[in-house]
Amino acid sequence: MRWIVHLFPLPALIIYAMFVVYPIFSAFTYSLYEWNGIKQGVFVGLKNFLTLFSVEPFNTMFWNAFGHNVIYFLVEMIVQNGIAFTLAFFIYRKLRGSGFLKVAYFMPRLLSVIVVGFLWKLILNPNYGALNTLLTNLGLGSWAKPWLGDPDTALLAIILVNCWFGIGFAMLIFLAGLQSIPEELIEAARLDGAKGISMLVKIILPLCMPAITIMTIFTFIQAFEAFELVYAMQGSMGEPFRSTDTLAVYFYRLAFSSAGGGDVAIGLGSALAVVLFAIVASVSALSLYLMRKREVQH
Repeated sequence: MRWIVHLFPLPALIIYAMFVVYPIFSAFTYSLYEWNGIKQGVFVGLKNFLTLFSVEPFNTMFWNAFGHNVIYFLVEMIVQNGIAFTLAFFIYRKLRGSGFLKVAYFMPRLLSVIVVGFLWKLILNPNYGALNTLLTNLGLGSWAKPWLGDPDTALLAIILVNCWFGIGFAMLIFLAGLQSIPEELIEAARLDGAKGISMLVKIILPLCMPAITIMTIFTFIQAFEAFELVYAMQGSMGEPFRSTDTLAVYFYRLAFSSAGGGDVAIGLGSALAVVLFAIVASVSALSLYLMRKREVQH
């Protein structure tokens, strides 16, 4: 009767297949057909993919959104993960009150993304928002901007809000990586004369590569699937002037708002979903392979 044990994961596998595997394959199938509203039409092969990459305005909007996702990832890697690792390192050094700091930094993560989006939309309001009011009271009124209404600042504002939201989670991942380093290795490095920046760069960072690998891949996936925060703060049109468009927001607009042009909206949306899945899966797998080779075993 020991074979019954192997049936225990079956419910989880069924749920995973229904809500993850099936949608992936169905999206690929839908992308190969022409659509009349929500009614499946004739088989068109790769026509939807060719339209997505070669027909105006679809190709322009695709590359515009793709560029924003790349910026999203780069800023999150530098700002969010940079600050998170710094905070994790100070807590790892057992500063006074580090237990409270861990809780405080993680608090924003307990909020819903939609709640965070609407909260910061109020804070960044150009007329009565707390940020512009604070700048004015400090005598820096010239710095006040319509942060979400200016194409030059809208995307960066959303990304920085996302960084604020995600710093606590990234900090805990880095802290777990730092705490997994055997203390005897640190002591041995000290005896060999390593200290300060030298200790950090040559000893701690290489030994912390597993955590860095996890957060790099997680950040990439999160950046290329960015939707909820953008939608909560700017809606589905990528305003102003498509300056906050991302691939996930563009997919939503194509598949569900008929912005793709009637008959081809669902087909184009499905094609974009397949492309987005391929980007995330391939880059994540390649990054995992390359970064695993650089990890130091301890």
